[in-house]
Amino acid sequence: MTTLIYDSSFEGFLTAVFNCYDEKTPNVEIIPQHQYRQSFFSTPITIITNNEKADRVWNGLKTKLSKAELSKFYYAFLSETNSVENTLYKAIQYIFNNKQNVGSDYTNEHILTTSKLAKSVSREKHRMKAFIRFKLTHDNVYFANIHPDFNVLPLIITHFKNRYADQQWIIYDLARQYGMYYDLSKIETITLNFASDYDPTKTSKEIFTDTEIEFQSLWKDYFTSTNIQERKNTKLHVQHVPKRYWKYLSEKQP
Repeated sequence: MTTLIYDSSFEGFLTAVFNCYDEKTPNVEIIPQHQYRQSFFSTPITIITNNEKADRVWNGLKTKLSKAELSKFYYAFLSETNSVENTLYKAIQYIFNNKQNVGSDYTNEHILTTSKLAKSVSREKHRMKAFIRFKLTHDNVYFANIHPDFNVLPLIITHFKNRYADQQWIIYDLARQYGMYYDLSKIETITLNFASDYDPTKTSKEIFTDTEIEFQSLWKDYFTSTNIQERKNTKLHVQHVPKRYWKYLSEKQP
């Protein structure tokens, strides 16, 4: 067994796939650096991300798949589920080993798993678009915490850049400890060091403006006043707005 260790990026994964074909490695597993544990039963090889090699694999898939089928591989990769790299690699092997398009051949377990993972990530992406709540900081930057099940931040950035092009904002993934900052001209990846007592569910006066706190109070009052107890359907509500998102919604705070 050969273990290919990569840097957790999608380009790094595709570089590892290129290496498998280039070196004709017969028995291989692909694993991100942060998950690697030394083993006596495998030979580790560290893969250096190479965009040219990654593009060759991606362009090869483009010739075999439809645009929708191709996007599933990126979406499934962002699921970060255990051993997703090996599922995707086996799906890629199946695709390259067939002359016809088998990107939607769900009789193949790896194609089927890829599709299921992509669907779950897509669902989370749409929920993040709906449930993100920005708060105005004293630095005149709108800030939002998220804690998604999957790494969907790269999938939603363009949406928010187009929608809030005239505002500075940060969307920060607390689960993965990185965020995206838009400065009115470009987007860059950032990391933040929060104070030990920082509570992402609260709107602190030390961080956020008085106007923001007033708006949140009005927003909660609006939801309270428009709520009709006799028509309350908690089961349906939770189906559309799962409880795990409530702590980041201002209207759900006491």
